[in-house]
Amino acid sequence: MSSITHLQFLESEAIYILRETAAQFEKPALLFSGGKDSIVMAWLARKAFYPSRLPFKLLHVDTGHNFPEAMTYRDWFVQEIGAELVVGSVQKSIDDGRVQEEKGHNASRNKLQTVTLLDTIEEHQFDACLGGGRRDEEKARAKERFFSHRNEFGQWDPKNQRPELWNIFNGRKHFGEHFRVFPLSNWTEMDIWQYIRQENIPLPSLYFSHKRQIIERHGQLLAVGLNDERGNPIIPLLDEEKPRVKEMVIRFRTVGDASCTGAVESTASTIDDIVAEVAAARQTERGTRADDKRSETAMEDRKKEGYF
Repeated sequence: MSSITHLQFLESEAIYILRETAAQFEKPALLFSGGKDSIVMAWLARKAFYPSRLPFKLLHVDTGHNFPEAMTYRDWFVQEIGAELVVGSVQKSIDDGRVQEEKGHNASRNKLQTVTLLDTIEEHQFDACLGGGRRDEEKARAKERFFSHRNEFGQWDPKNQRPELWNIFNGRKHFGEHFRVFPLSNWTEMDIWQYIRQENIPLPSLYFSHKRQIIERHGQLLAVGLNDERGNPIIPLLDEEKPRVKEMVIRFRTVGDASCTGAVESTASTIDDIVAEVAAARQTERGTRADDKRSETAMEDRKKEGYF
């Protein structure tokens, strides 16, 4: 009697959910940031529907505070798999008066993405958005179902979720409502890296060790010297911080808004190195995200409002 590996089971489960999404919804989209989880999800989607093209568009909510390496990779990957990319711009939301930019040296556009996402969903009439969230990342994400219902305002109620028994998923909705779908829910960070190694998936260089100008702020190692599309510094330095900028050998465990995504000191230059490093890590990958440290319920509060 043949048996399947742990990764084969996770792959099969994710592909099943991707196909269920395509079957149950009229116009789904796959949230794609150029981060490792969305890369794995898009890779799985290509497998799920091969040799056909993806039956949904890729959707990137662009904060304007990006790592250039991630954007270069995003554009290459979209072309490589022959997908269609839709971009929602946080800068446009600010210019249109839909959101107000935060001020101060700890300002971030991370929370502002919610309005841009919901506006983009409404503009394109997406009725489901596939996300790369995993339950091991953060306690609020552990509360999500595979098919996670959102009301007509895009809001999530963690106390009112539908049961998912025997792999039966309920995608029924009223007009104006939509779903977030999480095919990687049961994966861990280690699973992601082992699958990347198994499939030989190319990644942005940010995930591997490199030298970069770094400032330590509130226990976070933040990249400095990056500018937004209008030439403004993404992380403005305080006068007392300027002498503390130094070049360090680092890598990023997670890739997001550059204003709040922290690095880790690391010499891991290969996938095998990263797998070994993750196995020994005593901090979760989102422990490097400054936006999650604003309060004990920071992620859950954002998700209730419509965040990823």
